[in-house]
Amino acid sequence: MQAEQLYYSPEEYLELEAASVDRHEYIDGQIILMPGGLPNHNRLTHKLAFLLEAILEGDAGYDIFVVDQRLWIPQRRIYTYPDMMVAANPLIFQEGRRDTITNPVAIAEVLSKSTQEYDRGEKFAAYRTLPTLQEYLLVDPSQICVEQYIKTAANEWRYLIHDGATEAFSLASVPCSIALSRLYQKVDFNAEA
Repeated sequence: MQAEQLYYSPEEYLELEAASVDRHEYIDGQIILMPGGLPNHNRLTHKLAFLLEAILEGDAGYDIFVVDQRLWIPQRRIYTYPDMMVAANPLIFQEGRRDTITNPVAIAEVLSKSTQEYDRGEKFAAYRTLPTLQEYLLVDPSQICVEQYIKTAANEWRYLIHDGATEAFSLASVPCSIALSRLYQKVDFNAEA
């Protein structure tokens, strides 16, 4: 990416991103390198997707995407790559594109020290502008804890915390329940310290 340029159009970003080996987020003209994840981050992202896939197997109503699927948030002019998304079928793509979706019903982000404030604040505010989004999960890699936001009405979100090792949580956007013990099965909490 060219460091001296201060503003990029969405078209310039998409052209640069297509040629890049790294993933970048686009936020209203700025291009930001997305950091790589630690092992626990990857374990949790993939395990969540795996558990959802196993539960929804054979249900053609949904697609599950992990890490590399780009999302366009038009009201905030943001391109991003959520850790995990569930989208209802048929997929709705950004106009003129086949690599960028716009209709997730659920998004999950695995927290990290460098991004947790953004994930809880500005990023969630941007996600809330998506009319299809019904649910947002924040997964903590340093302890057994999943924060769940469920859309209950326009501009109303219910907040739940799931933090017991024997607890399970149900998604509101798709028919499934996930045991925290299964989600966190191989997570090494000492590695996060």
